[in-house]
Parts: sequence; structure tokens; C-alpha cells
Amino acid sequence: MRIKRIRHLLVFSVAAALLSACAPAVETSEQKSDVLTWGMWGGYDDFLALAAETYPDIELERSCYAGANATGYSWAQMRGDDIPDIFVTSQVLDEDLAKERLADLSSYDFLNDFSTSVLDQAAIDGGIYLLPVNNAMYGIYYNKTLMEEHGWQVPSDFAELKALCAEIEEAGLIPGVIGTELTGNTFSAVFNLAKTSWLTTPEGVNWEQDFLAGKASAEGMWEGTMAYAQEYIDIGMFTTDPEDRPNAALIEDYLAGRKTVFFTMSATMGSSVLSNGDEVGMMPYIGEDGSKNIYMYNSSSRIGISKRLTEPGNEEKLEKALQLLSLLYAPEGQAAFINEGTPCMLSVLDSGEVQEDSMIYDAQQAMREGRAFQMTYAHWENVLADMGQAYKEWFRGENDMDGSKCIARMDELQSSYLNTQDTIYFCESTADFTIEETAQLAGKALGSAVDADAAMIPYTETYKEGRRLNAGVTGRLYQDRINIEVSNTIAPGLEGEYAILTMTGAQAKEMAAAGFDQAGDGDPYPYTLVVKGGGELEDNEVYQIAFLMQSYTEEAGQAYNARVEKGAVRGFLREWLTEQKTVSPGGNLWE
Repeated sequence: MRIKRIRHLLVFSVAAALLSACAPAVETSEQKSDVLTWGMWGGYDDFLALAAETYPDIELERSCYAGANATGYSWAQMRGDDIPDIFVTSQVLDEDLAKERLADLSSYDFLNDFSTSVLDQAAIDGGIYLLPVNNAMYGIYYNKTLMEEHGWQVPSDFAELKALCAEIEEAGLIPGVIGTELTGNTFSAVFNLAKTSWLTTPEGVNWEQDFLAGKASAEGMWEGTMAYAQEYIDIGMFTTDPEDRPNAALIEDYLAGRKTVFFTMSATMGSSVLSNGDEVGMMPYIGEDGSKNIYMYNSSSRIGISKRLTEPGNEEKLEKALQLLSLLYAPEGQAAFINEGTPCMLSVLDSGEVQEDSMIYDAQQAMREGRAFQMTYAHWENVLADMGQAYKEWFRGENDMDGSKCIARMDELQSSYLNTQDTIYFCESTADFTIEETAQLAGKALGSAVDADAAMIPYTETYKEGRRLNAGVTGRLYQDRINIEVSNTIAPGLEGEYAILTMTGAQAKEMAAAGFDQAGDGDPYPYTLVVKGGGELEDNEVYQIAFLMQSYTEEAGQAYNARVEKGAVRGFLREWLTEQKTVSPGGNLWE
């Protein structure tokens, strides 16, 4: 690890039962050699509490990232050779880099209870470097209670689905609704239908690789899928909401309101019971002849171990890391992630049991039988939303869009992306930044955009139990080319507003020295004060100081007449970096 990162020390303690929160918020370059570093990621609290009880002698330092792009930041760390001992992410964005930076886990005993299909999907050139923690299962949701009341059965092929949809319409109901607020829903719907036929075959896998590399086109391959998707449209399965409301609102209105029987979205349900008391079921995407009815799945997160732990001298740390992963992939470890609020979550273990009346019972059988496939996302990020927009227009009958025009749009979007890859990088970092230097960069961007005299930005790499610095900088900028994704990794998690506080130079310096006491507990986050022109503020002069959204206390806002303004800080950062062309620690004077 080239630059040490400082985190709040978490000591596993049986007496505490939870992770300790007693370390001071002090930046330091020292790191205990026997302490494991752990990449911060949501959803692990119950597991870490279990680990605290099981292994009280293992100490962890958790990173505290709370920025706008957690997945992007995890891979920025990977490119910068600065990953924690236990690396957590959501997607495998670079298989070659994963092999280079992570340990191969394929020989360890905790894999023995994994489903073969899960291991096959996780394998990279025969090795296992990032394991899914658990799997969220996706299919087409339906109002199970309503189906039972009408005596309707889950269809087994398209002919049965078509006949059922006709009965549903005769009953005065809409067969199916699809969420369109996010175009990822429509993108996934079309791709999932393709997976009921050719896209999951060797031919389809090869086509996808070639298409992403610019060596193949959608034309000549997608016509059958588009014709099949048109049939789904024709029978009323992909009815769109004219208001583009969020999925939760559609579920409440259409599914709980008993206006529709089926609902399609690329997201999991938070409950297996609707607000009206009706039960929810999940059925697969139905293939034309019923021979390949499939479910989709995606891991909520993936975990691996840094390869440096396999080097001489790190034997003890490696042993501790393997103990934690062994617990994670034991039944009790998996159970820490699955509860009433996660009805679509499935253990990755073969021993994981699902009740027959569970929403995902059939999906589990499909996973074991090889009838479940990973949701398409990785490597499609740059064109996914726009492809989904084309499909959305098609579903709605807008802009004269149809299946053939969607195919042409797919080719156009991918070709455009491949031809402009060099131009999507608008800046370059010439060296690794510290966390404070990254906060100074954000301060220059904010202050310059809003024409302030100075900017004050909170920052940290120190984890504080139960608190996240969403209103500050928590990720470092690494030496690399910068595009929108990289720029967003150093942006704060909160977005949409900023504030101008009016204060004297003496007051600004006093506030900067005191730090941002977000929790009001006397344990503040540090501020960095960035001044226009690079000089010092005069004690008796009055200045306009820019702050990120919610990055000052209510008392400070009242004392210094905070003026809240609308403004996209991520946009400010992107525009400023574009103007700079290159950035370096200590450079790029804000004029």
C-alpha cells in the first residue's frame, strides 16, 4: 500500500458485542501491522457484530467512504494499488486487475459448500478472486393472493402466459406494469428476455464480448429477441406508467391496488407482503417454449483478500482474514444478511435453505439447476441508460420507436462510445493526493464556481461508529486519467445545494481549527480552508465562505447568516477539473 490510509480502529470485543467507537479522529501515518483493514460497505453491521463475538482478538480498521460512487472508488483504489486487506465492491469491473491485486481463494475450505453455478460465475481464468457475499434474486413479481383468488396458475411457457394475460384483461385488470423511472428497468427487461434464448449460449457470450469490443453488431443477432419483446408488449406485460413514478409508488398503486397482476423491475422487494396484506410471488422470465425459463441474480457485494497478505511476513494477517471469510461463508454468517426485510436475498451456500412457500423458492431451485444468470451491468455502464431509454420509448410507442430501430440505436450508441473513449477523460491527476489535498481540490472547484472568497471543506478517512460524513470528502484522488466516474468518486454523498456563510477572516480560521462537529459529541471532523489566490484571510476583513451541503452546524449557519443555494457540486467539480486539464497536489492555484 503506497500511501497509508487512516481509519477509526475497531476492536472486536465480546464485552462490547458491537464494534468499538473510541478511537480519536486524529490523522496519523502509523498503522498496526497486525490490524486488518476492511473496505467500508453497507449491510455488514450484523455480520461484524457476529464476528466481534466469534473472534474477539481480531482487530479491524474500517474505511469510511461515504462519497457519491462507492463502486467506482473501490476500483480507483484497486488501480492505485491502495486497497484494504479485505476488499469489498459491488461489481467486477476489471478481471485482469482483480487477478493482479487479489489473492486466489479457490483452494480454501470455505468454498466447499458453494453452489457449483455460483463458483462458475465467479471464476476468472480458473481462479476465484471476488466472491459474492449473497445473491439478490430477480424475476417478475406478481400478486400471489390475487392470482389464487381467480384460480390463475403461474404460466410455464409463452402460450400459457398469453392466454393468462387475455383472462386478466377480461377481468378488467392490466396484465403487467414495468417501472420506467430508471431506464435500467427497461434495459434489463429486454436483455433478460434475450437470456431465455441465445444470449446465455456460448454464441451469445462470444457476441457480447465482441460487441463491447466493437467487433460485432446488434444487427443480425437481436431481431428474434426484439420480436419476442414485442409479443410481451402486445399481451400487456410491459405497460408503462405515464408519470415515471418510482418503483415503490408503482407497487403501491398497481400491485397493492390490485390494478395489475404482474410487475417488472430490476430491483428487489422489501417485503413479501403488500401494504394491503396480499402476498407477493416471483416467477421467472418465460421463454417461448418454456424450456429456458430463467431468473436473474446479482450480488449485493463481493469480497476478496489483498494479495499482499499472501506475501512472507503477513501469515498472521492472512490467517485472520481467512477466519473472517470462513465465518462469512458459514450458515450463521450468511444468516446475518438475510431477514424479513430482504425476502429476495439468497445464501450462496448449497446448504442454504429456503421454505417452499418463500417468494424465492423456485428461484433457488433455478440457481442450483443452472437456470439463473447474472444481471447484465458490468462493461455496459456507458451505454446502458441510453439503450434503456430507447426501449422505454418503444414500450410507450413514442418517437416512432420499434424493435428494429432499437437494434440500430444499440449499434449507434456502442459505436459512439468506442469512438469517443479518449475524449471522455477530461483531466489527469499527475500524482496520488492525500485526503486533505483532495478536499482542497473540491474546495477550489466549489469556491471558483460560486465566486466565493474561500471554501471550507470537511474531510476524513477516519471511521466513526454509526456516523458517515456524507457532507464532506472521504475518498482520495489517485494518479490516473479522470472521467465522470473518477470525478464522482471524490465528490460528497450529498448533492443539490451549497451554502455561503459570511464571516471575518478570524472567525473563519477559528471555525476551521475547531472542525465540523457533525454529531455534537466533541469529536469533530477536520476542515480544510482553501483561500482564493492561495493567500491568508485577514482577521478583520469580512468574507464569503462557501460550504458543501450540510457541512456546517446549525449554530454556525445561524451565527454567520448561511445563504443556501441550489447547485450541483459534482457538476462544479467536473467543470473545474475540465478547465485545469491536469491537477497535482499543491498545484492548481485558485485565481
